[in-house]
Amino acid sequence: MATAESLKQALEEAIGSAIALSESPHGPGLLAQAYHHAVFPGGARIRPQLTLAVAKACGHDDPELTTAAAVALELLHCASLVHDDLPCFDDAATRRGQPSVHKKFGERIAVLTGDGLIVLAFQVLATVKSKHPERVASVISVIAQATGAPDGIVAGQAWECEPKANLRDYQRAKTGALFAAATACGALTAGAHADSWRPLGEWLGEAYQVADDIRDVVGDPDSLGKPVGQDIAHDRQSSARELGLFGAVQNFELLVGKAIRAIPSCPGAPYLRSLVLSESERLVPREVLERV
Repeated sequence: MATAESLKQALEEAIGSAIALSESPHGPGLLAQAYHHAVFPGGARIRPQLTLAVAKACGHDDPELTTAAAVALELLHCASLVHDDLPCFDDAATRRGQPSVHKKFGERIAVLTGDGLIVLAFQVLATVKSKHPERVASVISVIAQATGAPDGIVAGQAWECEPKANLRDYQRAKTGALFAAATACGALTAGAHADSWRPLGEWLGEAYQVADDIRDVVGDPDSLGKPVGQDIAHDRQSSARELGLFGAVQNFELLVGKAIRAIPSCPGAPYLRSLVLSESERLVPREVLERV
């Protein structure tokens, strides 16, 4: 299975190919710089990690396709962060401990960077040298559904523009969609059935969004690398606002438990359980839970 270092290398190669085109004599160099700034340094890279871990649990017989799917999902996640930080949404000045793309390069370049990373994600999938090319179309379809409407990350962002939204529908689209795609694609790239693995991503994705809601209330912006208090500032729905902080924490723990129980029985199950547990502790540390 690809390591964190090999995943980073694959992302560097994908961004490098886009930068090479942008920095050609006829290409816009500022956009190339913004691409790299949006993707590096990375966050936890949990979505591609899930894809790689599920593929390994399912046999991992096409590492090129698995890595391409993992890279595509991470590029789409980074694109969503660039758009999420824009003045028309969160107007966030920082991301991952550095200036957000629009703060460093301007709003117009930020919009184009997010758009460009979405295109690049599908370019990576379209050009992969897969051992099983018949699987590529299914992977692209799953990732496209997780990106667009009515249930993908675009829809999740669009729910913020509605006067009222069902909290669970909003969270499942905004955060859960790419998690579900990550586990489904891990299975698909290894020739396994996506439906058996999708619930793990759905429950973990929902837990991630609840954790984000909790950290928006009790988190430290320096350690998070981004502003807090955004949900109240933008009058946005969140688990902490709807359930109260204690209720949100209870919901988070419930969702983590459901994610763990959703892991199919397989040789890779112990590693996946440890991955879910370590991520839950990283997201909402035990000392935070005890203070609530």
